[in-house]
Amino acid sequence: MEDPDLEELRRQRLAQLQSQYKGEGENQNAQKLKEEQARAQEDAKNSILSQILDQSARARLNTLMLGKPEKGKMVENMLIRMAQTGQICSKIGETELITLLENVNAQTQHKPSSVKFDRRRAALDSDEDF
Repeated sequence: MEDPDLEELRRQRLAQLQSQYKGEGENQNAQKLKEEQARAQEDAKNSILSQILDQSARARLNTLMLGKPEKGKMVENMLIRMAQTGQICSKIGETELITLLENVNAQTQHKPSSVKFDRRRAALDSDEDF
């Protein structure tokens, strides 16, 4: 009393659901793999930084990361690159990190910032309001 068409539709739907479930599983596995790689990379970066920076320099770098994340990432990457190439042979203290940051600031600032005041807009206020 089973309808063969109905049975065929059930089989097709079951195959569709199974393939969809497998696809989701693969996406989840790929996402988990990416997360694990990112975590491993972050751990490696933190271990290198802890080897080349003392506590006070690490605290200053973290403070910089809070205030200016782009500059903090740039300094972190620079420190890691210097450690990998052997340019850093001992732990860097806070004063050395400050000197390094001043050098980075001097290199990144090509022209001094200036404030321009548009007097025409300021002239729209009339003195008659008083």
